Amino acid sequence: MSEKFYITTAIAYTSKKPHLGNIYEAILTDAIARFRRMQGYDVHFLTGTDEHGEKIQTEAEKAGVTPQAYVDRVAGEIRGIWDSFGISYDQFIRTTDEQHVRTVQKIFKKFYEQGDIYKGSYEGNYCTPCESFWTDSQLVNGCCPTCGAPVTRKKEEAYFFKMSKYADRLLQYLQENDEFIAPESRRNEMINNFLKPGLQDLCVSRTSFSWGIPVTFDEKHVVYVWLDALNNYISAIGYDPDHPSETYKKLWPADLHVIGKDICRFHTIYWPIFLMALGEPLPKKVLGHPWLLFGTDKMSKSKGNVIYGDELIADIGLDAARHYLLAEVGYFNDGSITYESVVKRTNTDLANTLGNLVSRTCAMIKQYCGGVVPANSGNDDEHAVNLKKTVREGLEKAYGLMDKYFVADAVDAVFGSLRACNKYIDETMPWALAKDPEQRASLNDVLSNLIESIRLCAVMLFPFMPGASEKILKLIGAGGCLTAKGPQLKKGGDSFDYVYACSSFDLAESCPDGQIPILFSRIDEKKYLAEVSARLAARQKAKKDAEKAESKKEASESVPGLITIEDFSKVSLCVAQVKTCVPVEKSDKLYKLTVDNGTEIRQIVSGIAKYYTPDDLIGKKLVLVNNLKKAVLRGVESFGMILAADTPDGIRVLFVDDAVPAGSKVR
Repeated sequence: MSEKFYITTAIAYTSKKPHLGNIYEAILTDAIARFRRMQGYDVHFLTGTDEHGEKIQTEAEKAGVTPQAYVDRVAGEIRGIWDSFGISYDQFIRTTDEQHVRTVQKIFKKFYEQGDIYKGSYEGNYCTPCESFWTDSQLVNGCCPTCGAPVTRKKEEAYFFKMSKYADRLLQYLQENDEFIAPESRRNEMINNFLKPGLQDLCVSRTSFSWGIPVTFDEKHVVYVWLDALNNYISAIGYDPDHPSETYKKLWPADLHVIGKDICRFHTIYWPIFLMALGEPLPKKVLGHPWLLFGTDKMSKSKGNVIYGDELIADIGLDAARHYLLAEVGYFNDGSITYESVVKRTNTDLANTLGNLVSRTCAMIKQYCGGVVPANSGNDDEHAVNLKKTVREGLEKAYGLMDKYFVADAVDAVFGSLRACNKYIDETMPWALAKDPEQRASLNDVLSNLIESIRLCAVMLFPFMPGASEKILKLIGAGGCLTAKGPQLKKGGDSFDYVYACSSFDLAESCPDGQIPILFSRIDEKKYLAEVSARLAARQKAKKDAEKAESKKEASESVPGLITIEDFSKVSLCVAQVKTCVPVEKSDKLYKLTVDNGTEIRQIVSGIAKYYTPDDLIGKKLVLVNNLKKAVLRGVESFGMILAADTPDGIRVLFVDDAVPAGSKVR
């Protein structure tokens, strides 16, 4: 029975269509999974979508649909993008799947019953895009340290997980297992920035929105999105606190979690602690990969500097798109993409180094040998010795690098072998040998050495560019090596060793029309950049036209007095408690009140003095317009407005049940 290898991506958040920066992780994980299958492992590759949280509920409200309808659409779009990039996942989980929901509810209840979770209230800095809480010291210029978005002050009832209970145990584990987090710089960051300063207990439920997994024993709470999402790695394969499945017993612990460096904290601190609390083993390794930047900036839809996967595939093809991303982002450092660099890498690596090598080698075999690769004499000259040594060393280097997940370096090592093949052609000049009948044996050796080298390189290209690898192997008559898992490598040792071997092929069989296919065409940079510029301009114009059309439509369809959901969403209403109430001097209508809105004490001036005494109001909870601009009434500053109703008997304040906490949002 083959040795198992369980590999996962972080699940994609279903707030918006993913751009190339998001897609890179799936392609990186796919390359590793394909390589492990080539080695003979029984691979289980899990990916999927993260579908709960406040941000998704907000986006659904903006779109005028239910959260479930919203995530159904975006999850389908994400899965389609993964498929278009040839992501060879074995399982695609959605966190709205019934099995996942039930498992998370059981896990939450287990934590509560064993005393790891307790109820309290939370007040702190919250980043909605990242669905994460931050302390004041962690903020950067008052904003989220991960995405740079402004944070909001939140105060609400919540359940908390006792992170401090397991912190020392986790610190010891990280210190004793230096291979657990890679690269090492991420490990050092987690230890020095989070564990050594001391872990705060983690808020693991929310009450200010409803789109999440309900807590079974307290349904006004929903499970915090990260406690929900992280457990997908075990819920997908049949974990149950009471009766884990045989699949779970076979696959867990995961061999490799592949995640972005920005979510290392969740995967290397929170996730291991959750597993410790469950009494389950920790994953063997967490790889926190760098980002793909646009130029020198992080891709951001708000900045308009994103490139989408379907566009890149349409521009340069699937294999070229995969190659660019895998070759560009290193193990330690961020990668970069610009339209100019796409042209340069595609033309240099693919059209020149790889495509030209294959096409001119096959063309020479067709022209000089009637399309049949000649037999090799085995009499290697200096050039042949150097070629075989360089190609073999390059592929062995690539193999070893892939074993350690240095994917970009492995790609470069394979292309080093391909460059050696082109150098060999320049050194041996087969076109000159073909003119001399006495050099026929030398010509045969050159061409057969080239085909053998191309064949070996094509095998090692499979994890990165499976389509191009298959085309090359079939073209040169080595298609028989292809299995459902790709070409197979011999197990054992740490060097490249290919199972299948062939000594001859006939181009008449692989190219029945006599035309040798062009694997990669050169891109005309000037023409391509002009097309991209026109496309971006058209997109910007279409966006502005759509906004104008929508504005006109709203204006033509509007009814006096009606507002849109967008208008209403601008108003922030919350529950506030009256602390003090005194009359405003020289006014028989106005009261000056101080109210607690959950985050601060506000001063409000309200014209209700004729209808209530101060004692009627002090201690009561009411509805406050929380984001009204400050005003000055009778020389007194007022920050906010109290909601009240006009009745035949006068003004009546809208009081709120005393059980509702101050600061609760009114929706």
